[in-house]
Amino acid sequence: MTVLVTGGAGYIGSHMVLALVDAGQDVVVLDDLSTGYDWLLPPEVKLVVGDVADADLVARTIRTHGCDALAHFAARIVVPDSVADPLGYYLANTVKTRALLEAAVRSGIRHVIFSSTAAVYGEPATVPVPETLDPNPINPYGRSKLMSEWMIADAARAHGFSYVILRYFNVAGADPRGRSGQSTPNATHLIKVATQAALGQRSHMEVFGTDYPTPDGSCLRDYIQVSDLAEAHRVALDHLRGGGASLTLNCGYGRGYSVLEVVDVVKRVSGRDFAVRLSPRRAGDPARIVAGSERIRTELGWVPRHDDLEAIVRQALDWEDHLAKRNRI
Repeated sequence: MTVLVTGGAGYIGSHMVLALVDAGQDVVVLDDLSTGYDWLLPPEVKLVVGDVADADLVARTIRTHGCDALAHFAARIVVPDSVADPLGYYLANTVKTRALLEAAVRSGIRHVIFSSTAAVYGEPATVPVPETLDPNPINPYGRSKLMSEWMIADAARAHGFSYVILRYFNVAGADPRGRSGQSTPNATHLIKVATQAALGQRSHMEVFGTDYPTPDGSCLRDYIQVSDLAEAHRVALDHLRGGGASLTLNCGYGRGYSVLEVVDVVKRVSGRDFAVRLSPRRAGDPARIVAGSERIRTELGWVPRHDDLEAIVRQALDWEDHLAKRNRI
């Protein structure tokens, strides 16, 4: 059977595609290419360009390719943008997910993997955050994703499909074989921004907030390597296809780094200094979130292989160098 991957030409989605193809699975990608790139996809993967809310297109794609599973990555993900444009985020992340789900259910999808976020926890009192903690998002991005989680769970009970929801926070690095990486020019991911500054592609980078209740005053997050994250989604699909129960799980390494710590690692690994501007807090940013991930290891047998911040930074630097060479051709 074939897996339909929405947002599969984007950063995380393209790594999921690679994980599936490497495992010998058939894949079709649905992406509007607003932030994705067709050249990130392996040549054997079929790309359908379009909107995930186009019910006729979704249904036709599922039927044509015999899809039994949906891996949903298409979303808007920038927290400050969600504060400035909440209705846009509820449209992209909630309303369109509802339309996608309806078309998928009507077309016979049996398994759903949903790429969610640790932002659903808001400002957790417990760190690392266990899945048993009640969600309490503090920004429209987190709320839009939590609403989608609820819809998936409710629809699964009503229509009999199974699902795994994965919650994670900061994603970083690139495919170790150099096949994909973060390619959006104006992406806001910390490690991408810092590596671009190290390579002289930005005049400086900003650190938003140094007065948080953390050891050095900057926000603290866990950073998961993108191929490890894709593998977590892949083993979640294997779990469902093997008859496993629906689950909502955190995905991370279980420890955090502050923004300033990450900047120091980028400087050390790149061997270059760069300007860092200290700016006020951004709206909607929680002080610290680290996702406890014991359950995904025990229940799905997920084994991370790239838990090394310096190696993650090297991958990001190598990918930026690759992009620069590609853009010069």
